[in-house]
Formats: sequence, C-alpha cells, structure tokens
Amino acid sequence: MTSVTIAAIAPAGGAPSSASGSGPQQPPIRPEAEHALPAAPADIQARALPLATRLLQHPLLRKAIILAVLALVWEVAARWQDNDLLLPTFTQTAATLVRDLANGELLAKAAVSLGILVQGYLLGVAGALLLTVLAVSSQWGRDLLTTLTSMFNPLPAIALLPLALLWFGLGQGSLLVVLVHSVLWPLALATYAGFQAVPDTLRMAGRNYGLRGVRYVLQILVPAALPSILSGLKIGWAFAWRTLIAAELVFGASSGKGGLGWYIFQSRNELYTDQVFAGLALVIIIGLLVETLGFHQLERVTVRRWGVQR
Repeated sequence: MTSVTIAAIAPAGGAPSSASGSGPQQPPIRPEAEHALPAAPADIQARALPLATRLLQHPLLRKAIILAVLALVWEVAARWQDNDLLLPTFTQTAATLVRDLANGELLAKAAVSLGILVQGYLLGVAGALLLTVLAVSSQWGRDLLTTLTSMFNPLPAIALLPLALLWFGLGQGSLLVVLVHSVLWPLALATYAGFQAVPDTLRMAGRNYGLRGVRYVLQILVPAALPSILSGLKIGWAFAWRTLIAAELVFGASSGKGGLGWYIFQSRNELYTDQVFAGLALVIIIGLLVETLGFHQLERVTVRRWGVQR
C-alpha cells in the first residue's frame, strides 16, 4: 500500500503549518493589533427622549388614540349620512349612553346579563377542567374529549337555544345551557393543547417527586400550560358574552327581567337607534374592561412574571 503525505500549503509570505497537532506553534500570518480607544468625555450625559415619544410608549395612551380616531370617523360618517334613524352620531350615542347609565336603566340590564354570564362561565370552566383532567389521566378520557369536541365544538351555541327553550323554558336554565356550551369546548381544547406541549423534563420531574393524578395536573401541568389556559379562558369569555347577547335578542328574559340584549331588541322595535348603539357600546365597554382589568392583569402577575410569556 502506498502512503501519501499531504503537506499543508501556507499562504504567501507565511510559514508552513504543521499537518498534525504536534510540533512547534507557528506564528500568526497577520500580526494582531491593539488600538487604544479615546477616553469618554467627562461631561457626557444620557439624552432624554422627547415628551411625545415617552407618552406614546404608554399602551393605554395608544389605545385611547385609536378609540378617539374611531370615534372621529364615526362622527364624520354619521354627519355625512345625515340620518339619525340609520346612523346616529357619536355624540348623540354618547349622550344617550350617559343618560341611561345615570337613570340606572342600563346598569340594571348589564347586572342581569353579567349575573347569568358569570354562572354559565364558571360552570363551563369547571366542565372543561374536568374533561381535560380525564383526558390526561387515561386513554378513555382522551378519546372522550376528542370525540365530544369534534362533535360539539363546530356546533353554534345559539343553535341549541330552541332545544334549551323546550327543555328548560324561558328562564336562566336555557341561557346557562347555551353559555356552558360556548365556553366548554374551546377551553377544553386550549387546555388540552397546553398540557400536550408541556416539556418532558417537567413531566419527568413531577413523576420523580411522586406526583400522580390531580396533584400532578395542578402542580406540573397547569402552571406550565397556563398561557394556553388563559387563551382558552379569553376565547371562552368572548364566545359566552356574544352568545348571551344573541340569546337575549331572541327571547331576552330570565325570571321576568331582560338583559342588555333585550334592551337592544326593544330599542330597535321602537326605532330608538341611538339606544341601540348605546347598548352595543356598553357591550364593547364591558368587553374592554374585562380584557384590560381582568385577563391582562392576570397574565401580568402570572405568566409574564414567571417568564413563560413575553
């Protein structure tokens, strides 16, 4: 067998490098150079950002500017339309909203709607957590969750309203049925997806500590999957809120009292378009308050503080 020795070819002007790791250390081809940096001025100071830039860095101010622009567009479009029956102006709607809030009518309607909403929402959350715990505990529970979500998640909650009316009558029972349906399936899917995404390292750590069953779910899976759970809670809240308003628009009352949807429906029948828009505006305001003061603060003190979510 003929042995072939490969010699390293050095660049022009340099010494040949050794083919093996042994041998004397060769000098660098290009000598290193160190340049001293000039000293920083003694009177250097950090330049403050302009006031407008600092103000625009505040998220609440940016959102307020967006809302102000939308209100201005609404006002201009309504004045151009010049028909209060079709589109009242923003100022007219705001005046109606303040008036009905001051006389207590809208507050009473909102209290009725929110009272039913909280009950249905909590029942839906409890059902979703129960299904998810079963899904991560056994194969039968996993099959049950996937089968039920495939069947009922595409079904609109408002489509169950006729059956709910037949079974539970004109009362809170029928509203609770459609609310639980609107919350249960999206939250269960989001929670289960979050559990599936938990790293194996955390799972093995929990098992090494002897955690099983409910303790394993509450101490390992829930904290790690909390971003997905919070997303499911927000989606379930939005679905429940709009389902409730739609259901109240259909039959409106529970225990003889109507909510915000019924207020909007009655105003439409009486051709009080400004009241219709005032009711819709209150629905939006409640949604913004729940998102800002509820879910946003919950994320700030949990997943953002823990570094799980940016």
